[in-house]
Amino acid sequence: MSVPRFVRLNNGVNLPTIGLGTYKSPKGQVEEAVKAAIDIGYRHFDCAWFYGNETEVGSAIREKIDTGVVKREEIFVTSKLWNNFHARDAVVPKLKETLISLGLEYLDLYLIHWPFGIKQDGPPMPSENIESFFSNDDYVDTWKGMEEAQKLGLTKSIGLSNFNSEQVERILKNATIKPVVNQVECNPNLTQKKLILFCKERDIVVVGFTPLGRVEFAGQPGFPDPTILDPKVIAMGKKYNKTAAQVVLNYLVNNLGVVVIPKSATPSRIKENFEIYDFVLDAEDVTYLDSRNNGQRVAGLTSYKTHKYYPFNIDF
Repeated sequence: MSVPRFVRLNNGVNLPTIGLGTYKSPKGQVEEAVKAAIDIGYRHFDCAWFYGNETEVGSAIREKIDTGVVKREEIFVTSKLWNNFHARDAVVPKLKETLISLGLEYLDLYLIHWPFGIKQDGPPMPSENIESFFSNDDYVDTWKGMEEAQKLGLTKSIGLSNFNSEQVERILKNATIKPVVNQVECNPNLTQKKLILFCKERDIVVVGFTPLGRVEFAGQPGFPDPTILDPKVIAMGKKYNKTAAQVVLNYLVNNLGVVVIPKSATPSRIKENFEIYDFVLDAEDVTYLDSRNNGQRVAGLTSYKTHKYYPFNIDF
């Protein structure tokens, strides 16, 4: 059994099963990281307006296209619509802004970053008087704007991020274009098996962000320790002549059927994360990784839990 390098989306497009995440990749580093990733073999790049570094990501991609290393059609670029721009008529202008930042004519995938909206004139991430910035924008109306963006050719595909099962179902009941993915936090501490099965039954691919957890939060109250620090997983890696990170990424792709987007700005780590296709985990190792699931999130955004469209107030 070989580990799949691509999954086919419900519109016939192939999505590479590993991509480079760019969240919190700092300016000055992210451009070189993307260039290194392309040279290593990455063809899938996960971006967002909120990350504030799309200009650098786009510059790296264009350089590699201009120098003949890759063709545009070989690169899969995702970006996301932030919460302040959920009004239906705000979607297309915001996507056009992202395309200008990236220096690209189209996206391969555009996602609604979160199901809940923030007032357009509010801060992107309110930290005080948060409820006063909540908007009543309905994500179904936002989806209509996403459909318009695809019909205009600004993006090849559209999808969701951080949507729960009820929210996905509501989109499907009101959509004329079906979402191709739901991007959610997914790692051994939060395997999302119920949501993965739910989405699979509706021909929606799950893309997992924070697949390796967040090492910088290890030991802090309220945050789960990343599985890559688990001595048993480290020992597991030695068994396969791999690192704990490679074991976890392989598990997510091959055993849970998730597309992963690990983030790194270090070329050696970027290369390591890509080398996950040449081994298969034994059943006992899969069982142990399954057992690590405790439902703990790193990206819970609990400050927004009173928003009527907050996604994590139900089981999945």
